[in-house]
Amino acid sequence: MAMHDRRAEESASRKTLIIIVAVAAAVVIALFFYLLMRAGGGGSGEPTLQGAIRPGTAEFEKYKPGLVLDEPEAFEAKRALGDTVMTLKTTVRNLTGKTLNGLEIYAAVVDHQGKPVRDRSVVVIPTRTRELPPNKTMEVPIELAGFKDTDDRANIKMQIAGVIFKD
Repeated sequence: MAMHDRRAEESASRKTLIIIVAVAAAVVIALFFYLLMRAGGGGSGEPTLQGAIRPGTAEFEKYKPGLVLDEPEAFEAKRALGDTVMTLKTTVRNLTGKTLNGLEIYAAVVDHQGKPVRDRSVVVIPTRTRELPPNKTMEVPIELAGFKDTDDRANIKMQIAGVIFKD
């Protein structure tokens, strides 16, 4: 009978060891996915339009009156994750007389002090459309995710962050 007791003790200790290893593995996996989700939510990895004419330059100021954005609209929806997603939408009008083959738009939801709660820059041309000919329009939706119910969302803004004209 002593042999049977020893086997029962070994079996119980093996079960305990397996449970401890399984719990430790689950914690490590959960921690890995948590860190992965936190790193991916920053939005800092957005591509930018290389070689674009940016606001503040003389060339941009020359074409600025012909690059018109309609008043942006915002739509929001709750996700199953518990956060809120906002889609900011505007229409871009190219009245410059030149074809745009590069366009970057900046979108932000700001608080009452005018500071961004969430913001994002998106390359619209050539990513979504090849180009925007003169005297044509294009609708631009930009999605901003990760809002909490407690976030101070006072206003929205969208503006042109960079352009490239076709030669």
